[in-house]
Amino acid sequence: MIQEIQIYNTLTRKKEVFEPLVPGKVGLYVCGPTVYGPPHLGHARSAITFDLIFRFLKQIGYKVRYVRNITDVGHLVADSDDGEDKIEVQAKLDELEPMEVVQKYTNLFHQAMEMLNVQPPSIEPRASGHIIEQIEEVKKILNSGYAYESNGSVYFDVEKFASENEYGKLSGRKIEDQISYTRTLDGQDEKRSALDFALWKKASPEHLMRWPSPWSEGFPGWHLECTAMSCKYLGETFDIHGGGMDLTFPHHEAEMAQAQAAHGKQAVRYWMHNNMITLNGQKMGKSLGNAISLEELFSGNHPLLEKAYSPMTIRFFMFQAHYRSTLDFSNEALQASEKGLERLMKATARIESLPVSENSSVNIAELSANCFTAMADDMNSPIAIAYLFEGVKIINSVADGNSSITLEDRIQLNSLFHSFVFDILGLKSEDQAGSGSSVVLNEVVALLMKLRAEAKASKDWATSDKIRNELSAIGFDIKDGKEGVSWELKK
Repeated sequence: MIQEIQIYNTLTRKKEVFEPLVPGKVGLYVCGPTVYGPPHLGHARSAITFDLIFRFLKQIGYKVRYVRNITDVGHLVADSDDGEDKIEVQAKLDELEPMEVVQKYTNLFHQAMEMLNVQPPSIEPRASGHIIEQIEEVKKILNSGYAYESNGSVYFDVEKFASENEYGKLSGRKIEDQISYTRTLDGQDEKRSALDFALWKKASPEHLMRWPSPWSEGFPGWHLECTAMSCKYLGETFDIHGGGMDLTFPHHEAEMAQAQAAHGKQAVRYWMHNNMITLNGQKMGKSLGNAISLEELFSGNHPLLEKAYSPMTIRFFMFQAHYRSTLDFSNEALQASEKGLERLMKATARIESLPVSENSSVNIAELSANCFTAMADDMNSPIAIAYLFEGVKIINSVADGNSSITLEDRIQLNSLFHSFVFDILGLKSEDQAGSGSSVVLNEVVALLMKLRAEAKASKDWATSDKIRNELSAIGFDIKDGKEGVSWELKK
C-alpha cells in the first residue's frame, strides 16, 4: 500500500518526494521534552504533530522506528553553555533530588500524552542513560579537529568547522553575520569564540549532576545528547529528524555540525519542524510566562480559559492548522473545534446504520483518494479534515434520505472514516477518551453525594444545597428520588 508522499525539508526549503534510506522502513527521531515542569500546549503540538506523521507512515505501509528522547540533564537556563541546569533549578525550588524532578515531570508528560492518545515512541532514551555514548562522540569530534579542550570543558570549534563546511544552512544563518553580531558573554572567556558551544562541561562545585570523563567530572552539552542518541538507535544516517521550529537554531544546527564532524557525513536526510502555538500573536512557552499547562486546559483552571476542554478537543484543535503554520490559541477556536469534533464523531457512529440501495448518488472512492492525497502532500491535516466533512455531509444526507449509497459504498465509507478518524488522526469518542478517569470521577462524585446525604441528615440544608448547586454548575444533573440520589453528566 506504500504510496508516494512529499514532505517539506527544512534543510532544502522545499517539498521533496520522500525516499527512505531502506525501502519500506523509516527511522524517525524527534526531540522530546526537557522534564523540569508540567507539560503544556507547546509540548502537545510537537507530540501530536509527529504522532500524526508516525501514524500516517504506518497506515500507508511503512515500518517505523520512532525515537523520542527525554532530556534530563545538560539543558541549561536560557539554552546557554553557562549557568544552572533547568532541572537542578527546579529541584532546589521543590527541595527534591534532580532525578525526583525528572521522574515527576516525566510521569506527568506520559499521563498527558496518554490522555491525548499520543502513541508512545518505539524507543524513549534518556540523556542521562547515554553518557558513555556521548563521551565517545566527543572523542570522535576531538579527533576530527573540530573541537578543543579548555579548563576541563570541551567546545565545538564553529569557525573552524565553518571554514571547511557549511554551517548555518539549516537555519539560514550566515556564519559571517553570526560573527558580526555575537557579543562576548560573561563566563565565556574559556571559549575561542562566543559562537562555540559545549560538547562537555566541567561541573562547578555546586553542580549536582556530574559524571567522570577523560576531561573532567562534568556533564554533556545539550546539543550533543540528541546526536548521540539518534545515531545509536537509528544509525549514523537516518531518514527524518523532527522537532519544534524554535529548535532549528542553535540546537539542530549544532546537531548537524556535530554529526558531520564525528562521522564525516550528514546524519539526517529530511528535517521536519512544526510551528509554534501563539497567544495573541506571541509565541507561547514556559520561558515567556504565558504557557497554559495541559492540566489547566483539561480542568479549565486558568484565567485565560472560559471552560475546561477535553483532550480530544485539544488534539482536534491541533489539526486545524497545517503543522508548519502557526496556530493561534483562543477560546473561540477551541470551542469551534469542540463542535466540529462532536459533529465528526456523531457522523462516524452513524455509518454502519446507513440504509443502502442498489444505486449510488455519491463517489466514495474519490472522497477516499482526496483524503489520502491531502495527507500525502506534507501531512496536510486541515485539507484532509475538510474532505472528511464532505463525507459527513454525505453521511447525514444518506441518513436523511436525500442521497443513496450501495452496500459497497457503505463499507468503503466506514473503512475511510475509521482509518482517518481513529487510526491516522488518532481521535476517540469522549466516552473512550474519558475511560481512564471514569473510576476516579465516580469515586469523587460518590464522596460528594455521601457528604450531601450527611448534611441533609443533620438538616444542614445550606451545605446540601451548595453541593448540589456547585455540581450542577459544572455540568452534573443530580436527581433525588425514592430510590435515593442519582447523577449523570448533562448532555
